[in-house]
Amino acid sequence: MTDLPLPEPGAQEVRVKLDAAGVNFIDIYQRTGLYPTALPFTPGMEGAGVIDAVGTDVATVTPGTRVAYAMTVGAYAEYAVVPAWAVVEVPEALSTRLAAAVFLQGLTAHYLVTGAAPLEAGSTALVHAAAGGVGRLLVQAAKRRGATVLATCSTPEKAAMVRALGADHVLGYADVPDAVRRLTGGAGVDVAYDSVGQATFAGSLAALRRRGVLVSYGQSSGPVTGFEPAMLSQGGSLYLTRPTLADYIAEPGELAARSAELFSWVAAGELDVLIHGEYPLAEAAAAHTALAGRGTTGKLLLIP
Repeated sequence: MTDLPLPEPGAQEVRVKLDAAGVNFIDIYQRTGLYPTALPFTPGMEGAGVIDAVGTDVATVTPGTRVAYAMTVGAYAEYAVVPAWAVVEVPEALSTRLAAAVFLQGLTAHYLVTGAAPLEAGSTALVHAAAGGVGRLLVQAAKRRGATVLATCSTPEKAAMVRALGADHVLGYADVPDAVRRLTGGAGVDVAYDSVGQATFAGSLAALRRRGVLVSYGQSSGPVTGFEPAMLSQGGSLYLTRPTLADYIAEPGELAARSAELFSWVAAGELDVLIHGEYPLAEAAAAHTALAGRGTTGKLLLIP
């Protein structure tokens, strides 16, 4: 951690005095170079706080507004300059820390079940790492859509938590395809949401029904290697997508619509948001170690 001059917002930018920054796997991917990022940079793709300055040509928000944002690097700081279009006002019913805890991962869960591979009543979905930050929100979002959810996690304690969130079946990571086939009458699931990557990729493909969809949206165990397109036809004309949140909040109105629905769920108590731990900004490395160790359930925050 180091001291830098107070950043000044430029045209169509705002400066946010941060109350909390969310810690996410994308931060680890960028830090390690798995996702190349121009150097030098301040990590952190998610934050919430209060706007304290606006640049020229900003008419949508004003100083004093409580906001959250995601997918703009630089949140591991006391102040961050963010494009004005990227910030969303935080409702009075939510604290800024709660907004930081749910925004990026909640938007991810929202676009996964409504955009990347939409679920509906009667759908069946496999959710890997269901006790993690995105996973536990994804289980709840999938149940809101009326899906039957098969969830994986690594310990009995995590399994109990995932069941309490609404998962219909909770599995370990061993023999996932066989367990899925048994629980779906041999058919397989409509969708597999996989944030684990290398360790679970083949099993996710094997757990799909004919013409099912694998949504590979992370790689906490490492990047997938050895994939051949022919594997999709061999598995039953399967589909594979590798989406990112940025592409599902890029169109005008998408960010506002998704965040409004997400915040309404939280404000109404219909989405359980768990903050696993809060770290001082100077202990960002410890937060990364905890997240990478996959021993956490819920969200990690950095507090400036």
